[in-house]
Amino acid sequence: MEEFVVLVNPKDEVLGLMEKQQAHINGLLHRAFSVFLFNENGEMLLQKRAAEKYHSPHQWTNAVCSHPRIEETYLEAAKRRLNEELGIDAELSQKFNFIYKADVGGGLWEHELDHVFTGTYHSEFNLNKDEVAEVRYISLENLDKEISEHPEQFTEWFKIILEEYKHHF
Repeated sequence: MEEFVVLVNPKDEVLGLMEKQQAHINGLLHRAFSVFLFNENGEMLLQKRAAEKYHSPHQWTNAVCSHPRIEETYLEAAKRRLNEELGIDAELSQKFNFIYKADVGGGLWEHELDHVFTGTYHSEFNLNKDEVAEVRYISLENLDKEISEHPEQFTEWFKIILEEYKHHF
């Protein structure tokens, strides 16, 4: 099924729709969201992207990140993808939004107006193996260490969003 992203200007005003991969080739600004989930110990959930992903396969990233559909709010889309990728439901709070642009390789760009949500979750997962290879929790201290020692193991956008998250908290 062909997926579309919502193209926007920096004020989040809708400019139109574009097929997702084409938007990533053209590097056009579009709506996105990122979810950071934590367990009761304050550790962050990471997901390893499935091998079949068309960009950034086998790389670690935050719990969920994707794009809302034209008829969805950012929160509705975030909760939809939690269910579709991880097979879970969690209460989420929107924390901030910002714009970034990242070269994700293969001639593809993420240029997103990203709304960042946080939540807690400490139960079982029902992973969609087409999307997610595995998940794990990690302390922020150990995460910083892993990223500094092996940056190639993490998605480009996650490294940017994580730094922005740290500036807000």
